[in-house]
Amino acid sequence: MALEEKIMAEMKEAMKAKNEAALRGLRAIKAEIIKAKTDPGAGGVIDEATEQKFLQKMMKQRRDSLEIFEKQGRADLAVKEKEEMEIIEKFLPKQLDEALIKEVVAKIIAETGASSPADMGKVMGAASKQLAGQADGKTISNIVKELLGK
Repeated sequence: MALEEKIMAEMKEAMKAKNEAALRGLRAIKAEIIKAKTDPGAGGVIDEATEQKFLQKMMKQRRDSLEIFEKQGRADLAVKEKEEMEIIEKFLPKQLDEALIKEVVAKIIAETGASSPADMGKVMGAASKQLAGQADGKTISNIVKELLGK
């Protein structure tokens, strides 16, 4: 079942249940699907990699907003962001925990022969590609910095 079909089915259920939080998150995802389909060169279809990419982007936007709202003491807005994040997470592959990410990054460092912070770009490129959809870039970056001693 394609992402768009899953979203539509979930939207129907959320409407029946009068679940505003779920509906808000699902509508945001549907808007991104429509936007991706109408992008020049998309031809009205999107592949799974593109879907994962924009879902990751949506999660990052909400994580950043949540951080800002919590700093400003806006609990009402922070709750909305958390609710939407829960909905988006349902459609993303399971995120790896930090220990597993460290293992993968350590392996990449060994494979690339990276030894100093100057090699960060080389490691980040390989790690981002290998962990795409399973970890966000900020977490990967922090672990790479830590392991390279930056």
